[in-house]
Amino acid sequence: MTTTEREAGTAANAPGDQFVQSLARGLEVIRAFDAQHPELSLSDVARRTGLTRATARRFLLTLVELGYVRTDGRLFRLTPQVLRLGYAYLSSMGLTDIAQPHLEALSAELGESTSASVLDGADIVYVARVATRRLMMVGISVGTRFPAYATSMGRVLLAAQTPADLEEILRERPPSALTARTLTDPAALRQEIDRVREAGWAVVDQELEAGLRSVAAPVHGANGEVVAAINVSMSALHSPEAAAGSPLIAGLLATAAAISADLRTAGAGAATAR
Repeated sequence: MTTTEREAGTAANAPGDQFVQSLARGLEVIRAFDAQHPELSLSDVARRTGLTRATARRFLLTLVELGYVRTDGRLFRLTPQVLRLGYAYLSSMGLTDIAQPHLEALSAELGESTSASVLDGADIVYVARVATRRLMMVGISVGTRFPAYATSMGRVLLAAQTPADLEEILRERPPSALTARTLTDPAALRQEIDRVREAGWAVVDQELEAGLRSVAAPVHGANGEVVAAINVSMSALHSPEAAAGSPLIAGLLATAAAISADLRTAGAGAATAR
């Protein structure tokens, strides 16, 4: 690389006129703390950020004054107020934004497709999707709708309804056979929904489409109510065991809990902002 090319690259990467260096340095001071370094001295902060001791001291004392850092006079430590910065981000996110990275991680862990959906009347509507392979004749994307009674996510969401609401939904969309294995008997379907409610997860084996098996778990919102469901879908011929305590169910439930925790955090951040 020539001198001219290096200078051009440096200019391209240089901060613009609107760059506030003091803000950037303040954020660097906050990022100097981590799980391995929960407490730092002034010299530690200066070394980890590349700032002079005098500059690091000014930023640290400013953060102490604002309540983001506390000190015993020698060591500095972040306070829980720093979490408000994360709350502000999570509060601006919707369910899809929060769920997507968790679904991607679960898909990578299991090597299977993952999705999230919400209930709309008698249907589920997909709001997030990570596909590893096409298992269904019908392509699935955000916005795709399926009857709730024949899907694992739908049964999880139906299990969260009041008895009156559940009856209304089943009247609106009486179950009909989509495959030879679809559960259509109303009494048997209600019994299965009761089982799902007790177990905390659902499995549907080739009831929506032949060759497709899926498992689902509920996602809880800030107030503890079920606001969505997530699932793992796979080939019925080559799929891991869907039993309580299996890696498949354990991973599914852990992911649902992680999404629920982020939604609670987002709700707490919104309440704090108000």
